[in-house]
Parts: sequence; structure tokens; C-alpha cells
Amino acid sequence: MEIKLVKNFKAFVTSQNQNGKFENNIFEKSIDDLPDGDLLIRVEYSSLNYKDALSASGAKGITKSYPHTPGIDASGVVEESTNHHFLVGEKVIVTGFDLGMNTSGGFAEYIRVPSSWAVKCPESLSTKESMMIGTAGLTAGLCLEEIEKYKSLKNLEVIVSGATGGVGSIAIKLLSLLDAKVTAITGKKNEYKFLYDLGSSKIIQRKELIESTRLPLSKGLYDAAVDVAGGNILTNIIASMKYNGTITACGNVAGPKFETTVFPFILRGNRLIGIDSATCSIPLREKIWNNFSTKWRLNHLDNICKIIDLNHLNNEIEKILSGKQIGRVIVKINE
Repeated sequence: MEIKLVKNFKAFVTSQNQNGKFENNIFEKSIDDLPDGDLLIRVEYSSLNYKDALSASGAKGITKSYPHTPGIDASGVVEESTNHHFLVGEKVIVTGFDLGMNTSGGFAEYIRVPSSWAVKCPESLSTKESMMIGTAGLTAGLCLEEIEKYKSLKNLEVIVSGATGGVGSIAIKLLSLLDAKVTAITGKKNEYKFLYDLGSSKIIQRKELIESTRLPLSKGLYDAAVDVAGGNILTNIIASMKYNGTITACGNVAGPKFETTVFPFILRGNRLIGIDSATCSIPLREKIWNNFSTKWRLNHLDNICKIIDLNHLNNEIEKILSGKQIGRVIVKINE
């Protein structure tokens, strides 16, 4: 496959002005500006994640140096490769590692990365579909992979926090596909239809969960959990698990600290499992992506995704930082 390589490309760039304020603009950059790596990828799609919004707002502890191009997700076509495992013209997916954190990320027409960060896009998935799933779906898939080590998902009572967000919405859709019974936690009273359409069996308000749960050990209601929130939400989820329950923790939008005792663990045999999608192994990523292209194939992803271009990223970043994002935001770069 012959590729005509361009020299310059457009990128969404976060920079700090003389007053110390962070601002975002679209600039033209040179291929030569990209970091070292054995794969040069023409990005077709990216997606907006909470980490991207933090990087684009200059939040401490995310990105060390500016100007910087965020975007922890990217899918596209290999245009240059010095690794025989990845051929020019092949579709690839890159999520996590240092992409978009301190390495120029997916909110640009090109990225250059180590081949050890890339996964071949399954033939039955388009690059667009792969970003509809993205880091959010990879994280949800890793959670389900852990839960299934202990129990079949069929008829399992699973509670999901952050239910209208990226991870939560894909987790609910996937759990529903696999015949689990899903209770969705939300603070958005206007999004019940969205959550039921995803496949939720029951919806509980955050406030109701907190007020109805007795700590440190409450009535056992759930076999498993996908927790994106952390904080006091995780505190109450742990107290509400049945015997031999599995809680997967993958986020901290409600805060990094939570309280518990040993009782849910020594009296009910519960497991609290941390999920990290940023640096998990390539073989595990390949397994999850292959699942999404076969037995986990999700239909009607368009219903939970909003497609934007680089020019509309700022508005969506503000929405995700204020907790108003619903579903997934996909960034169309090239096609």
C-alpha cells in the first residue's frame, strides 16, 4: 500500500500564556516535531477521556510540560514503520501508556509512538468503532474480565457507578449483552431513559445509595461492581456486596479516598481489585479488543457516541470537567 506522507499536520495544542492561564488552540505542526518512535501513525479517530480534559486544563500531576497535545486514545493507519510486525497501511489502536500524557497525543493528525504501545485493530472493527470503545471500553472490559474469573455474568447482580460516563455506559451495555442484571448509580435524574436503553435493570440515585447504606456492613445486594467513582461511592458499594463479591475499582471522579473496614473482606470474602488500563500488557489488550470484535460485539454504539472534530473539543472538555458528559465523545481527525 503506497502512502503519501505529508510534512505538516494539524494538532490541538494546550499551552500556558504569560498570565499562567492554560488555553487550547489548533496549530500546524511538523512531522519532525513528533517524538521518537518506530511507528508513525496517521490518526483517523480519537476520543475524549477525563484524563484528556485534565491535561487540556493544566491540572497538576497529569502533564509535566507544555505546550502539549492531549489525547490518550488514537486509532489510524501506519504510515512509517521500522518494526516488521506492523506493516505500512495496517490499522492500529494506541491507548494509554504515555500517549497524550507527556507524549504528543491523539488530538492530532499524526502521532509517533513505540510499537510496544500499539495493538493491531481487529479486521471486523473499524478505526471509528475502536474509538467508540476506546480507553473507556478497554477499562470496562478489563473489569468484566476480572469479575468473570470468579463468577459467570449471566444473571449476576452488578452495580455500576458513573453510569452515564464513558466507562459506565459501555460497562452497562456490555453487562446487559452478557445477561447480567445491572443497577446503575447516577446523579442525573434526567438520564433515566438513557440508562434503561443501555440495559440497566434498576437505577439508584447517588444520594439514595449513600443514605440507605449502613456502614461498615450493610445488607448484601450485589455480586459484583464496576466502580468509576471512588470516594464515598466506593465506601458504600463495598458495604453492600453479597458474600464472595468482586469490586473492580477503576476511577476516582468522586475522590481518591474511601473508608472501609476488614469486615466486608473477612466476613463476606469480598475482593477489591484495582483496574489499570494505561499500562496493562499487550497480550491482555489484544484479548479484550478481540472480545469486542467477536463475543462482546456491541451494536448501536452510535446511540451512546457523539462525533466531533478538533474545532469543537473545547466545549466538550468543559462539559466533562463539570460532570455533564453523557456517553462517549469521539473526535474525527482524518478519514
